[in-house]
Amino acid sequence: MIRWVRRHATARASAFSAALLAALAAAAPAAPPPSADPAPVAGRGRAPAAPGGAAEAGLPGRGAVAPSRTLAAPLRPALPGAVSPYLSLGWGDAPDPLDVMRETGVRWFTLAFVLSDGECAPRWDGVRPLTGGADEEAVRAVRAAGGDVIASFGGGLGHRLEQSCPDGRSLADAYQRVIDAYALEAVDVDIETEAYEDPAARAKTVEALKRVRARNPGLTLYVTLPSHPHGPDRALIDEAAREGVDVDAWTIMPFAFGESARGRDMGTLTIEAVEGLKDTLRSAYGYGDAEAYRRSGVSTMNGLAGRGEVMTLEHFAELKRYAERTGLARLAFWSVNRDRACGGGGYRADDTCSGVRQRPWAYTRALTGYVG
Repeated sequence: MIRWVRRHATARASAFSAALLAALAAAAPAAPPPSADPAPVAGRGRAPAAPGGAAEAGLPGRGAVAPSRTLAAPLRPALPGAVSPYLSLGWGDAPDPLDVMRETGVRWFTLAFVLSDGECAPRWDGVRPLTGGADEEAVRAVRAAGGDVIASFGGGLGHRLEQSCPDGRSLADAYQRVIDAYALEAVDVDIETEAYEDPAARAKTVEALKRVRARNPGLTLYVTLPSHPHGPDRALIDEAAREGVDVDAWTIMPFAFGESARGRDMGTLTIEAVEGLKDTLRSAYGYGDAEAYRRSGVSTMNGLAGRGEVMTLEHFAELKRYAERTGLARLAFWSVNRDRACGGGGYRADDTCSGVRQRPWAYTRALTGYVG
């Protein structure tokens, strides 16, 4: 995932909640069914299937490639959006982000996802216009309330720009259209499932990132990728290091592990995966431990996290404490839409609830206050 966001103060949109949700209801595509992709590449926008029994989270209170080059740099200051949960405006019964801001203190959201229209033009969820609609209204409202957004490209479903665009130059141009449209300060490139597994898509992404960095030297770049319990696959990180691409932070998705996680504690597995990411960055880029941690991030899931895995509120508290000790760049999760109990109907695997007992926005609140 890559972040791109620049403060762009505007007058607060009037009657935001009703107009936004009504417009989204009319424009949003139907939520696709869950995929059966093999672990560990289960994608965002794809709710995990419920396990055999009911799950419950505690309520509040409860094969190396030698580095081809070394990017020597001083330790970075905190980056924008140190806590930036994902918010989908296209499905999952989108909540009013201003309500979430007021009730939790969170100030950044990662808006998911910018996809392709089938060719190489960026659209929200692949169908809604880049500007002039409810998505732009939401960004304006969040900024007027003192927050900001990271635009996220990719995800687990739909036509990804990384596959639809013919080459790295055109992909960089598509990214740039979104950066310019929203005067972004940070962007997130979420490359997973088929896009991650496609060598051509990975190569285009690396070239596009290099071009975007050259065009926007002050832009914060996040890249989000899948992970095993021991850390991520090295392919993309090694290629980016060989090409000299300076990514501000690599964010792993430590969930949907499958059989390798059965019966194990998800909090422990998450931290082990981040340690693996840190070691990969040391090897690929030549960083020391402190800098490698500052270039690392986590994008987990709240509640049911896939194939019987459960991330509890205590796991989120543990992750925050670990981030405070190590100085991780970014904490995110999928998603604000899911950060509420399911109610009487039970878990529906439709990205509208977490599948565990909780108070509204409890997971967002558990991370808020981390500053990177």
